[in-house]
Formats: sequence, structure tokens, C-alpha cells
Amino acid sequence: MPNSIIENTYVAYLGNEDSTDISNPIHSTEVAKSYGFPDALVGGVTVWGWATDTILEALGAEWLSEGWAEYSFRQPVYPEDHLIIRASLEENSNSWDVKIIKDSDTICVNGRVGIGKALWSDEFIRTSDMEPRGEESEKPPLVLEDAEPGRDWSALSVDLTNELVEEFTTSKQITDNPLFIDNNGIAHPSWTAGWAEQLLRHNFDIPSSMHTRSRVQHLQNIPIGTSVVGGAHLLEVYERKAHHFANFDVLLQDDHGNDVAQLRHWTIFRIATLEERAQQS
Repeated sequence: MPNSIIENTYVAYLGNEDSTDISNPIHSTEVAKSYGFPDALVGGVTVWGWATDTILEALGAEWLSEGWAEYSFRQPVYPEDHLIIRASLEENSNSWDVKIIKDSDTICVNGRVGIGKALWSDEFIRTSDMEPRGEESEKPPLVLEDAEPGRDWSALSVDLTNELVEEFTTSKQITDNPLFIDNNGIAHPSWTAGWAEQLLRHNFDIPSSMHTRSRVQHLQNIPIGTSVVGGAHLLEVYERKAHHFANFDVLLQDDHGNDVAQLRHWTIFRIATLEERAQQS
């Protein structure tokens, strides 16, 4: 019988170069401060990825091939934040509540994880377009009024090479867990979760975005050496507190056409300026 509460600590790091010349410059000090934040925001999937070892302690490696997760970001995480990662077994359930906490009581991430098929997994909308296309030299912006909910986006193919994995696990999601770094290793779950923002930028010119919420259904492991194809289907766009949000589903398949994961992703694709936010208050 596993412990009903598992707790680990972590010191946050940025996971990318602190430069405005990155794909999502909200993760740089200069741009984050221009939006009113005190420091660079650590990327959402990087923060969630720090919970991986705690989740594996609770559920075992089976979670990576047939588990699920849902989580939302409540407060920003900044480099050097001291975090508590706490997993608590829910009463009369096989699900675990997962929280990432800083400053003793500030909940930054609120999530749940479990094994098997999530209750919401049948709600995913499958894209009908999984034919990879190269990235356009000039991509359109994503505009609230012209976003076309119900549209499938262009698919993308990425080879999970040893070189990509080494770079990812030594800079983006630093880990020494042999599950993710050995030659016979598999994709880290934060690499899988990161596909949503990658597909967003494959299709649109997005100056900065903020990941706010996710649902992830793992369907099988993704071994190193796999060519992964991802496609997306836009569900809705909306405005809240002057921010522009997009909600879309992602399907990931291996090079044999097998489903490996499905994601539902919420993101702010246009962050409101300080002035725009002030007008809402």
C-alpha cells in the first residue's frame, strides 16, 4: 500500500535562455516585466514536468503509457522559487491530487492524476488532418474575430532523436531519471504536453502566450527514435479580463499511425497589456 501523501521539494529554474529572441518571450525577464510580472515566467509544461517523479512514486511507470492528468496554473512560478510538490491519494479513489506550492501556502499548480481512461477522455475531438506540413515562412496571427472554431490546424512531424532528448533533459526539463535518458528511454511527459504550444506556433505567429490549463491522456510510451506526428483541432476562442484565450485538442501518433496521446489545451494567445488590464478593474 503506497503512502497516502508523497512530498518532494524543488528549486525552480527558467529552462530556456533569458532572451527576448525565443519562441515565447514571456519566458524572458524583459518581456515578462513589460507585462507587469516581477521576473521571467517559467514555462507551464516545465513546471508541471517537475511533478513527474512524484507522480511516478505514486502511480508507477504505468502512468506514462496509460495514465491521465489534468492541471491548471493558479499563480506564476519564477526562477529560484522554492517549491513543494505534494501528491495526496484521494479518499475512496485511485486518483491523486497533485499540488505545486510556493511560499508555504501559495498554490501555483492544482492537478489530478490517475491510471486508465479519464472520465473526460471521450470528449476529445480528433483532427481529421494528420498529414504533416512544413512551417510557413510567413504565418498569420491568431485573431479572436477570425479564429474559425471547428477548424483543423496543419500537422507537424518531429523525430524524437537521441540528440533532441539529450538537449531536452539537460536544459529544458533537467532530469537524471533513467526512464528518460537511457538509449532505450521514452519521451518525458512534459515533452508530450509541450506539443500543444508547439502546434500553436507551427500554425500562427504568436508573439507571447501563457499556458493556463491542460488535460492529457497518455495512450502508450513514446520510445526514443520514434517519429511523432501531431495535429490539432480548435474548439473555441474567447476573451476574459482582456486576455484572448484559445482552447484546442491535440492528437499525437507514432510513425505507424498509432495514437500515443491526446491533449486538451487552454492558453492565452494574446496577453493583455497593463493598460488593458487596468481598464477591466
